[in-house]
Amino acid sequence: MPERRTVALVTLGCARNEVDSEELAGRLAADGWELVEEATEADVAVVNTCGFVEAAKKDSVDALLEANDLKDHGRTQAVVAVGCMAERYGKELAEALPEADGVLGFDDYADISDRLRTILAGGVHASHTPRDRRKLLPISPAERQDAASVALPGHAQDTAPEDLPEGVAPASGPRAPLRRRLDSSPVASVKLASGCDRRCSFCAIPSFRGSFISRRPSDVLGETRWLAEQGVKEIMLVSENNTSYGKDLGDIRLLETLLPELAAVDGIERIRVSYLQPAEMRPGLIDVLTSTEKVAPYFDLSFQHSAPGVLRAMRRFGDTDRFLELLETIRGKAPQAGARSNFIVGFPGETEDDLAELERFLSEARLDAIGVFGYSDEDGTEAAGYENKVDPEVVAERLERVSRLAEELTAQRAEERLGEVVEVLVEEIDDTGAVLGRGAHQAPETDGQTLLSTGGEPEVGRMVEAKVIATEGVDLVAEPLEPLERQGGGEPTGKADR
Repeated sequence: MPERRTVALVTLGCARNEVDSEELAGRLAADGWELVEEATEADVAVVNTCGFVEAAKKDSVDALLEANDLKDHGRTQAVVAVGCMAERYGKELAEALPEADGVLGFDDYADISDRLRTILAGGVHASHTPRDRRKLLPISPAERQDAASVALPGHAQDTAPEDLPEGVAPASGPRAPLRRRLDSSPVASVKLASGCDRRCSFCAIPSFRGSFISRRPSDVLGETRWLAEQGVKEIMLVSENNTSYGKDLGDIRLLETLLPELAAVDGIERIRVSYLQPAEMRPGLIDVLTSTEKVAPYFDLSFQHSAPGVLRAMRRFGDTDRFLELLETIRGKAPQAGARSNFIVGFPGETEDDLAELERFLSEARLDAIGVFGYSDEDGTEAAGYENKVDPEVVAERLERVSRLAEELTAQRAEERLGEVVEVLVEEIDDTGAVLGRGAHQAPETDGQTLLSTGGEPEVGRMVEAKVIATEGVDLVAEPLEPLERQGGGEPTGKADR
């Protein structure tokens, strides 16, 4: 019997990376690895990196260096990089960061256990040479479902072994990816698809995540049922572009039929859809998102800017008035709907008039959450070769200016919710006894939270109806409509042992 080894997974970046980490955890646990929460307790620390923007890449490098420091005083023997940054840079990252004992790409995920054992034994696994993953799948979306030889983290591709340890399961069928939860939060993400077919001039994600490919509805449903059995109450559907779901399965409206089925899964209290493209929003999808019981009327819309000239240079569509019309349509169907977006300032060629147009949009859009980023060149993107670059000092000034405006506007939007009744999913009871959760308009990590003003004894995982009585920035304070002991709820949860 092979020696038992311990491994810790350190996850950076988006919810898609969190799903990938739980797939890696499932594969490792199925092969006898003991998963631990702290890298100091692990033989090998696996850092799931982010390669999206410069700041995220720096965070990933810092995490790898921090994990490497543990080798001098502790149990840790090896540090391994996986994830988007490892996939994107491969050998280049390995050469620039010799502190990493291994740099593994997506093609290594199916053999992650063997790779780690080799590295721990002192062997070397050659870092991969990055390639444009868009070229690995057929150009025609309809032909992509049969491309089984391409590694797609989070998709069903290999047969699960028998006699799996407790807490590890094929998330949706005998050929589904293994998954093991890394905490016991009542919220979990489910991958709807991978990759992206859009060609935004500032974005490198399609080059290392590949072209768009949907997961089959039966797989998504199966994984949701499995997560419900693990005590999950809210599912967040994630991908690079959820509005394209189903186009490679022959039905671009497949999401409209899948959402009610997901909402009907026993134990699930809320379904949330993230990553929506404004140019691909359609009336039927808006109707389903605003009228289906247990589906949050939540719109994570990727606007990026609103000045037409900047959007065209980004290879995107729309303008201020079209975007405002879309938001008006949504709120006409669901006045309490949540809406959030991210924006880039200082894009090459952006003028003061363009920035003023963006500020006009933000001032009228009434968004619940706003992320603002300053433009920086990304390797391999079209925009990196653009002329008319905005001076970095001007980019920094615009970033500060728009971020200040965004903070003011989102605080005002929160104040508009005073008196509203919100459904709050209890997620945490902190050391002071404060009960923290999120309303339907608040996604995990990004959109603020709701404090329940109660002295009761609620359980994590409970859905509570409450009236908003105060705000603090984007955060809300809400008073339960009934004493918590009278409202139904889920099982108490906390941090799980890894």
